[in-house]
Amino acid sequence: MATKKYNPTSPARRHMSVPSFEEVTKSIPEKSLLTVLKSKAGRNSYGRITVRHKGGGNKKKYRLVDFRRNRQDIPAKVIGVEYDPNRTAYIALIQYEDGVKSYIIAPAGLTDGDMVYTGAASDIKSGNTLPISAIPVGAIIHNIEIYPGKGGQLVRSAGAAAQLMAKENGMAQVRLPSGEVRLIRLDCQATIGTVSNIEHDTVKLGKAGKTRHLGIRPTVRGSVMNPCDHPHGGGEGKSPVGRPSPVTPWGKPALGYKTRNKKARTNKFIVKSRHAN
Repeated sequence: MATKKYNPTSPARRHMSVPSFEEVTKSIPEKSLLTVLKSKAGRNSYGRITVRHKGGGNKKKYRLVDFRRNRQDIPAKVIGVEYDPNRTAYIALIQYEDGVKSYIIAPAGLTDGDMVYTGAASDIKSGNTLPISAIPVGAIIHNIEIYPGKGGQLVRSAGAAAQLMAKENGMAQVRLPSGEVRLIRLDCQATIGTVSNIEHDTVKLGKAGKTRHLGIRPTVRGSVMNPCDHPHGGGEGKSPVGRPSPVTPWGKPALGYKTRNKKARTNKFIVKSRHAN
């Protein structure tokens, strides 16, 4: 996939690029797999803003994606690959032999007419889902379960891929895109291949308006605020931060501060940290 670039007919167009959508083969979503997606604008259940700079954006509906892939040993045919406004990866509409339709995360290279399978006896082919115990060491995988039967939770964004490194004592070592090596149970499922839309990170939005279309509101630097609004605020002209290191509006370190709980229950499953050289 390559990105499409524009001639510089205006300042906004000069550096703008968009996905070419070469992998996309279907434009109208499956109506039975759509549901309402209500905008929360960064607010919690009390109505208080807990995530800043969210709001607006284009109206969109949620696509019910099957992360579980629990219909074992039933062949499914790919009807089309679609754009999903709720995620960076593309999704594929598949239809099982018994007529049931569902969406799955589309791996790179999957296209109309391809067959995908779920089960331990499936081939090691892009789009097929197997228990990790049945996947050979060295295979590239995505949509990885953490808890058996819960559905894939790891490695689902555009262009992401993990690698199966080793298997022993009922656990597998999986190297995630961040570089972290993590233990996953062998009875968890994973899908073969790399997630689609590989060049998603090369797209340049080009103008502020496209950011607003994505539902992101303007972000203002702390250094241009008043002291009552941000620790970096105040002073005459372009003042420095005035602290040993930058901080958040609430005084917490903004650079290099680890937020993971040192006593987290799942720490024992991390073989190698993503911070390790």
